[in-house]
Amino acid sequence: MTDQSEHKGSSASWASSPGTRRSMQSNKARDTRPELALRRAVHAMGLRYRVSERPIPSVRRTADLVFTRARVAVFMDGCFWHVCPEHFTVSKTNPDYWASKAEKNRARDRQTDRLLEEAGWAVLRVWEHEDPVEAAARVRELCRRRLEERFKAEVKRDVTAERA
Repeated sequence: MTDQSEHKGSSASWASSPGTRRSMQSNKARDTRPELALRRAVHAMGLRYRVSERPIPSVRRTADLVFTRARVAVFMDGCFWHVCPEHFTVSKTNPDYWASKAEKNRARDRQTDRLLEEAGWAVLRVWEHEDPVEAAARVRELCRRRLEERFKAEVKRDVTAERA
């Protein structure tokens, strides 16, 4: 059993127990404690962003913070769900299912990064255990660098147009 879609329409569950099912269903997709801490730290640095938005509307991938002018997408990755090299542990219950799920999540993350980068976006991934102020400083630096690059490209384009 590796995919919960096998159970759609049936009373069977992908969870190993009713308690596990309740616990998993209560996990939030957004506004988690680490995400809120990062958002507060980024906001305190004067940066403004969109929350839980698709950087590319036609691609079903939602970034946690989106900086549209700088074209920066920030993802807050949970240690369990995204296989943190420091904190990930294999589940003792139903380990085959969770190992498969974790690998699919990692593959989807890599695909998301590739799709966004091909479309001209910069991607920043932050682990839930990271210090939010340090992570916010990385976000600020990446946005500053991206905006500076865009400005230089616009000036160069204007100068080239004037010479023509």
